[in-house]
Amino acid sequence: VAQDLKFTADGKFKILQLTDVHYNNSDASKAALQVIDNVISQEKPDLVVLTGDIIWGPPGKENLLTVLNRISKHNVPFVYEFGNHDWEQGPTNRDLYNLARGVKNNVLPDLTGTKELDYVVTIKDRTGKKDAALIYCLDSHAYPKGFPADKSKGTYAWLTFDQVNWYRQQSQAYKDANGGATLPALAFFHIGLPEFNQAADNGYSPLIGTRREHVFGPEFNTGMFTAMMEGGDVMGIFVGHDHNNDYTTLWHNIVLGFGRYSGGNTVYNHLKAGARVIVLEEGQRRFSSHIREWDGNVRNSSVYPDSYVDD
Repeated sequence: VAQDLKFTADGKFKILQLTDVHYNNSDASKAALQVIDNVISQEKPDLVVLTGDIIWGPPGKENLLTVLNRISKHNVPFVYEFGNHDWEQGPTNRDLYNLARGVKNNVLPDLTGTKELDYVVTIKDRTGKKDAALIYCLDSHAYPKGFPADKSKGTYAWLTFDQVNWYRQQSQAYKDANGGATLPALAFFHIGLPEFNQAADNGYSPLIGTRREHVFGPEFNTGMFTAMMEGGDVMGIFVGHDHNNDYTTLWHNIVLGFGRYSGGNTVYNHLKAGARVIVLEEGQRRFSSHIREWDGNVRNSSVYPDSYVDD
């Protein structure tokens, strides 16, 4: 089914990123379903990408299905990647992934036998004949082995060397298949890379949007950003996890961005619930982006690369 995704007749492809829905079947959670309905109805995306922490309480499977079915009823293709909390109610991330694959309108590939729950979604050109853009979806995991008893490795896990190698192989294979030219790409996962703090702290990178907390990520850097910079295909990396951040910034020619908290009042949050919207342009290393709040407001509009380049 993933092959059904293609640029529209006007050469655009719109992605809606929902993140940190933190659904726990409480009255407060019900607001998240309204957020989903509103932002999808207002934006009419070509694909919804969920970047983790969808589940926040038992029963895990039922709460995930409540959220996914709400998206599915809008008849929009969707993909799902994991946060650090999704697995905590019993079902493993692989169980949840396979559950999501049973929901109508998902475009999740079969990952039977893979070590990691990482995958690439291809977007065809407007004729539907050839690959025109890529979306990398990665599992940024939860906590280091032995945590919380052993806090010596920090609070959050990291993308593994195997995942970095997987990305490099995928990127090269798509480049080879495209006659040696890189395909424009985006990457989505839950927990920000160490470079997110570097970029936000350096004082020179333009920062568009709200930064109300430090980026809570891994203590160790396994080189995914460097691999993507060298690969030359990824234009932007979008994450969630930090509910009070919704900004984009630029680091060595790659946009590092946050979604907008998409849940009800079930966990800490100080930004109005909503979603990030990203619009790709066929054949261009270029995209526009903004935040759509649940009540219709549009915030933090930017264009890559124009908004991040000094005049």
